[in-house]
Amino acid sequence: MPSSTRSTLFGDLRRAYSILGGALVVLWLILLCDSVFFGGHLLRFGILPRSLPGLRGIVFAPFLHVSASHLLANSIGLVLLGGLVLLRNEADFWIVTLVGAIVGGLGTWLFARAEIHVGASGVIFAYFGYLVSTGFFERRFGAIAISVLAVLSWGSLIFGILPGQRGISWESHLFGLAAGGVSAWLIALRRRRP
Repeated sequence: MPSSTRSTLFGDLRRAYSILGGALVVLWLILLCDSVFFGGHLLRFGILPRSLPGLRGIVFAPFLHVSASHLLANSIGLVLLGGLVLLRNEADFWIVTLVGAIVGGLGTWLFARAEIHVGASGVIFAYFGYLVSTGFFERRFGAIAISVLAVLSWGSLIFGILPGQRGISWESHLFGLAAGGVSAWLIALRRRRP
């Protein structure tokens, strides 16, 4: 491997670790501050469907978690799935993150059960939806390989969109997954433009 390619690869990995590491530090600090200083009351800033105050949750919900175990599960998804999207293309990562939070959050606000929904899992499902859909929309070998890898490695995530699991916002998972597909479509359209 030529040294310029190696330095570019290591630079990309270093940048990816910085972005993901920074995101994890912020999420864990918010959980710590909420637990120590606010007694868990920041959760009220989550998505409360079909209520005006609940709209602010579209912005805040991905940063709020019920417990350390909740955040730990989302941290793993962020590193693995978000990391794959980030290593593929940093601009794609930011688009999927933004569309996942906004479209996934808005879908949750419009259609979910009337209880507070928090957590980064909607965005993580957007990463999964993007990775699964990108091969279909881009129709290139590398994108198809990523889609197949995502399905084979994390296909069981699809069960997270099924209702009935107590304490889990399957709605945010479902709308996050859809937002990931929308992101893949938008990114493929952008790449096709001359």
